[in-house]
Amino acid sequence: MGLFDSLSIRDLVFPNRIVVSPMCQYSSHDGFATDWHLVHLGSRAIGGAGTVVFEATAVVPEGRISPSDLGLWKDDHIDRLAPITRFVAAHGAVPAIQLAHAGRKASTAAPWAGGGMVSEADGGFEAVGPSAIRFAEGYPMPRALEGSELPAVVQAFADAARRSLQAGFQLIELHAAHGYLLHEFLSPLSNRRTDEYGGGFEGRTRLLREVVMAIRAEWPDRLPLFVRISATDYAEGGWDLDQSIELARLLKGLGVDLLDCSSGGNVSGVRIPLGPGYQVPFAERIRRDAGILTAAVGLITDPAQADEIIRTGQADLVMLARQLLRDPYWPLKAAQALGVATSWPGQYLRAAPPGSPAR
Repeated sequence: MGLFDSLSIRDLVFPNRIVVSPMCQYSSHDGFATDWHLVHLGSRAIGGAGTVVFEATAVVPEGRISPSDLGLWKDDHIDRLAPITRFVAAHGAVPAIQLAHAGRKASTAAPWAGGGMVSEADGGFEAVGPSAIRFAEGYPMPRALEGSELPAVVQAFADAARRSLQAGFQLIELHAAHGYLLHEFLSPLSNRRTDEYGGGFEGRTRLLREVVMAIRAEWPDRLPLFVRISATDYAEGGWDLDQSIELARLLKGLGVDLLDCSSGGNVSGVRIPLGPGYQVPFAERIRRDAGILTAAVGLITDPAQADEIIRTGQADLVMLARQLLRDPYWPLKAAQALGVATSWPGQYLRAAPPGSPAR
């Protein structure tokens, strides 16, 4: 199997193994998708990616990373998303959505606006988390969620899953990585609770397990469910790879089909060993030891590198982020570099290699 071979999960066929990783665009108002999202996401589908994952989409208003994030906390959001999913699907890609709650890292400014906390007076909102522990200087001090509030959090994810189906999405990825709410509950460094949602592994994984079960109750059995995790906090006493493997086994039993294996984001100031494919070993180990499909992500930029990850069984999908910001047509160029015939949009055939089929 290689980068341009298809992959079937449940009733869904992924036309190739290239996935547009979810990337916040900070271009929404009150959670609504805009023309920017249509052009940004649509161009990646035209460019040949097999799956296009929409950015981290908040299931409640206070779950946004920034006030300009995409949302799906109300039915009104559906009509702005549906034309984009139709366009993505019409150009041969799987339209997917990442459902998220930012937790204690909510209410921050867009990167080009300097980042940092946005006050409620300036359109921000209250940050919440498992415990009243700030992520870092300049971030909000979160309010610890009461146990009585957590069923509403679980329901918000389930409601967003229902809306995702109505908006035309064929895949949900649940965001439990990068120091956002579900990851915050997983890690002992951010979760100091003494109730049933804290303490040992069972308590710290409880909220994520409940969210997965609630989404699966709304999401059709015929369609896949992915979960993105941070395989390690890179910090002593934090979440680590062994716990990730144990979690992967549990999630597989609850109806999760694939783990998207990222890392970090929950502890500031840690040293992350950045380098080409630096997170691929996490995907490989979880795939082998937990017996679940995985996706590799992080500094994957070269076609041969991506193809080798699939061919050697290190992961089942590769997710590209910055590389697809630099070049939306990277998949078409990658196919040419690997000597693989792949279809092109009919409108672009005049620029395609001779003999390329039209979509």
